Amino acid sequence: MKKYTRIGKAELKIDSLSLATGNHKFTDDFAVKDSLHLALLYSPHAHAEILDIDDSEARKSSGVMGVFHYKNVKPILHTTAGQGFPEPSPYDTVLFDKKVRFVGDKVAMVAAKTLKEAREALKKIRVEYKILDPLFDPEKAMEADAPKLHGPDHHAAIPVTYDPDKNLAAEVEIDFGDLKKGESEANFIVDETYHAHYASHCAIEPHSVKTFFDEMGRLVIISSTQVPFHVRRIVSKVCEFPLAKIRVVKPRIGGGFGAKQEVMLEQLAAWATIKLKQPATLILSREEVFRSSRTRHPVRTRLTMGVKKNGEITFLDMNTLLNSGAYGTHALTVLSNCGAKVLPLLNKIENLHFLGRSVYTNLPVGGAYRGYGATQGYFALNQHLDIISRKLHVDFIDFVKKHHIREGETSEVFKAIGEGTEGVTQTVKSCKLDACLDWGARAIGWKEKRGKRITNGDKVRGIGAAVAMQGSGIPLIDMGAASMKINDDGSFNLDVGATDIGTGSDTILAQIAGEVLGVGPDKIIVLSSDTDRTPFDVGAYASSTTYISGRAVKKCAEKIREQIFDVAVTMKGWNRKDLVLAEESVKNRKTGEAVSLSDIAIFALYTQDQFQIQASASHTAPESPPPFIAHFVELDVDKRTGKVDLIRVVTAVDCGQAINPVLAEGQVEGAVVNGLSYAMAEKYVFTSKGNLINAHFKDYKIFTAADLPEMKTHIVESHEVTGPFGAKSVAEIGINVSMPAIANAIYDAVGVRLFQAPFTPDKVYTALKKAGKL
Repeated sequence: MKKYTRIGKAELKIDSLSLATGNHKFTDDFAVKDSLHLALLYSPHAHAEILDIDDSEARKSSGVMGVFHYKNVKPILHTTAGQGFPEPSPYDTVLFDKKVRFVGDKVAMVAAKTLKEAREALKKIRVEYKILDPLFDPEKAMEADAPKLHGPDHHAAIPVTYDPDKNLAAEVEIDFGDLKKGESEANFIVDETYHAHYASHCAIEPHSVKTFFDEMGRLVIISSTQVPFHVRRIVSKVCEFPLAKIRVVKPRIGGGFGAKQEVMLEQLAAWATIKLKQPATLILSREEVFRSSRTRHPVRTRLTMGVKKNGEITFLDMNTLLNSGAYGTHALTVLSNCGAKVLPLLNKIENLHFLGRSVYTNLPVGGAYRGYGATQGYFALNQHLDIISRKLHVDFIDFVKKHHIREGETSEVFKAIGEGTEGVTQTVKSCKLDACLDWGARAIGWKEKRGKRITNGDKVRGIGAAVAMQGSGIPLIDMGAASMKINDDGSFNLDVGATDIGTGSDTILAQIAGEVLGVGPDKIIVLSSDTDRTPFDVGAYASSTTYISGRAVKKCAEKIREQIFDVAVTMKGWNRKDLVLAEESVKNRKTGEAVSLSDIAIFALYTQDQFQIQASASHTAPESPPPFIAHFVELDVDKRTGKVDLIRVVTAVDCGQAINPVLAEGQVEGAVVNGLSYAMAEKYVFTSKGNLINAHFKDYKIFTAADLPEMKTHIVESHEVTGPFGAKSVAEIGINVSMPAIANAIYDAVGVRLFQAPFTPDKVYTALKKAGKL
């Protein structure tokens, strides 16, 4: 591996002190003078038509400045998905509709001088509903007599399969080879169905937005968002307000995980400010986040694979049904990723078919969530591989090594399916999955413990593994940009549209710029995510920031470096080919002389042929290099109670060159904990009428530090030639493997296969009893 000065170093996060001392500002920390407070009225019904709204008493209430609903707000169709334009999600949403489609759908909004007054006024709004038959079962969504959730005016912005008459939000189908031939060649076929469930993102900071007009009459939106530029575009469309008069600012964010890729509140607050000419504040309560924001999509996956006695997989057929909930935000793209991010891993299969459908139901709305379809797909694939390897009496690791994609190889799936569009041809240029498997197996004691079922009273020990690949941005779609300038003291301003949502991307981008320019992160002043002051970036999603935005920063810094060399040549008369940047200076390798960056900046700004050393650059990529992961879980199952105790978790990840290894490990461990919690505890509980009854942390359980097992994480470095200094993504992949690894470990312990999570004691005990294992 090449040695770098700043890359691969555990540099301190540039915002760490400010965050640790509580000085950094989040959305709710911004003092907006005389702000109105907004409160939302939600539907108590899963499916109903609004016949009438009477807001007369609410308008008379103390402090109320405005009440908004379908009678006085123009219904402009849009999607709340913060995605590239044209968005690959259907236009099926308006600010306030005459129809409500889930318990928690918005009905009206009150703007008042205080939040208490706004909430009191909500109680005085009278709504007359016509209750409609609800649709809760996604398996029945496309039946002819199923209730229809959306009308014929709802449409897709891009050419995709979208049919509201069938409650079909999206459909994807690909195939190659000959499935029947594959079936005939198989010695046995494994056909199983897996269910991934609802989950909340559980970010500490709820969805928040503040809006006001500045002194120039421009609408300023301070928002806890992952996608400031998409916010600006969507607000402009929905509010029919000039985009040039909108500024979106993203402050620090208290967690996103995909939830804040959604543009849900900004247009509501903007509407209030535009109509009432006053600032507005809208911050969701925790219950509102659970009920009315976005979730992980529940997915049913039927996976069928044919296998020969020698271990060759003769065919693979994946049938995926995604429950999009009441609206189709991310319905196509998450569905696509159930196949696109999963199926290329096994690139030796010649006969393959994938059919995916996203359907509407009268349940909460699925959206972007870390892992983004791959999580659901890998839950099925990894258990399937474990089942097959056991039938063949071969080791899971050896079976994976035989079939997974390798450096220099491609997959038909890459070209056949992308993230909402047709894919692109790609060749894997970096893959250390074998090394990840080997390291993880050694660290967990795989060979010594696998299949041993060591007992300790009622408890039985088991061990399981899972593997995955992901991606780094959306090829030929995602774009990032950066601009830089030098200051008198040799420091640099780096302006990026990239959105740091707590991942440390500001620090990573500063390290990339610093590596090129020979300075530390303390000399890079980062400004990110201000649509007035920073260049465009799609935002923080699709694991794109380091790979896409990082390349833009590297290109920009290289342009700055060339200008610095130009000035040094003018100042000193040196031969350009002898110059290098290091230690905050331009050094002449031949003579040993040096001139500081401060002197160069001052010369350029004040002395001769004055100009500002500055540059900008953009980057988009024709490919999306995948990171790879091997994940191992050791656990105990109590056969008397069904309780599962996680003992040890080992994870090895190939993310290319880790720009900052400590931050990379933190991303992996954060994602793994997220996955452990999803697998073991988290679930939505509904009444028969679609009402979520555990919309609070009292009954919706997530992992805390007290629940964590022993964890070991290892970065297996490779070099991705298309990435900045060899880097590719790392943030999402860790969440994809915990659920299947735990399921495989439970089977290893007690011989029961669980096809639906979370793996709560009652579910495990029931499976043991049904299998006669008690």
